[in-house]
Amino acid sequence: MQEAYIVAGFRTAVAKAKKGGFRFTRPDDLAIEVIKGLMASIPMLKPAQVDDVIVGNAVPEAEQGLQVGRIIAARALGIEVPGITINRYCAAGLESIAMATAKIRAGLASCIVAGGVESMSMVPATGWKTAPAYSISSEEPDYYLNMGLTAEAVSKEYGVSREEQDQFSLDSHLKATTAIKQGHFKNGILPITVEEIFLDQKKKRQKRSFVVDTDEGPRADTSLEALSKLKPAFATNGVVTAGNSSQTSDGAAFVVVMSESMVKELGLTPIGRLVSCAVAGVHPRIMGIGPVVAIPKALQQAGLQLSQIDLIELNEAFAAQALAVIREAKLDTTKININGGAIALGHPLGCTGCKLTIQNLHDLQRLNKKYGMITACVGGGQGIAGIIERL
Repeated sequence: MQEAYIVAGFRTAVAKAKKGGFRFTRPDDLAIEVIKGLMASIPMLKPAQVDDVIVGNAVPEAEQGLQVGRIIAARALGIEVPGITINRYCAAGLESIAMATAKIRAGLASCIVAGGVESMSMVPATGWKTAPAYSISSEEPDYYLNMGLTAEAVSKEYGVSREEQDQFSLDSHLKATTAIKQGHFKNGILPITVEEIFLDQKKKRQKRSFVVDTDEGPRADTSLEALSKLKPAFATNGVVTAGNSSQTSDGAAFVVVMSESMVKELGLTPIGRLVSCAVAGVHPRIMGIGPVVAIPKALQQAGLQLSQIDLIELNEAFAAQALAVIREAKLDTTKININGGAIALGHPLGCTGCKLTIQNLHDLQRLNKKYGMITACVGGGQGIAGIIERL
């Protein structure tokens, strides 16, 4: 078996959905720009040497439909390079890296570009047409439960208070704003130039361009008082608000995964490898607890103990579920989301898993640590956990 290595990775900055810098930018265009930037960083790697492009996407319809993975591959690398779209909802970006790693280890490929993209500005989280099966929705309505209501269920079942959720959210913003000031994201972000056509005050057609190179979500002026005043977003008398939930966002992230023989042939130095990746199922009503069952499986695959993991990226879908996972999985809070999480930085669904992988690798390098973990709950009642090793 050949080992598979991550040799490079880039992401866009994460923009606010509907009102941010990428609100009019197609998701395929975002992905293409990231992949082109990624290839430019490895000049000895030619497009013809890429065996496949695996694109994770949570809602592959409308602008994210029409075989978007194939279209991205053809436009970024040429028609000779195939592409596929995969969907494990919030875990799609990490799942794509796991698939690439598995194919290379199995000898089915030598080089794969893997990652994910999501435009929540253009395609909502539930898609444009919701069509649940009548038999399922009548017998198991929780299978289609709104994500915010699953967070309410987790909060109630695991005893996570509104005050705890708001404090967790504040901490996420404070860590994220500090990380931006200290430049912790710079090496992983590929600046994207956006060109827009708009009508001025005189209704005349104008053009403008600007660069998106900084995550838009973190707010330095967030306060516990402001968070505590927000009304429940999903349930009457609930505890889950817009302030203690992840932000809807737009973004793209990709890595190059390569076989050991190709790494040597091209004279490259790997930055890391995916040691293990596990998924597990939980009841959809409490989908947020998914990482609790996925983490032990990933550790067992890797032959590691939780204490050996140096840094953890836990996707903050909601503060309620993140806090419940931390408690139930007995995670060390000093190792978790050291630069903030999705409550501050945003959660562009299909992009997130790859984005967190890139960030984890950079942090491991910066802090001279060895093992990192990326874990997330997944809509529909799943959890994922991946363990990476810095090289």
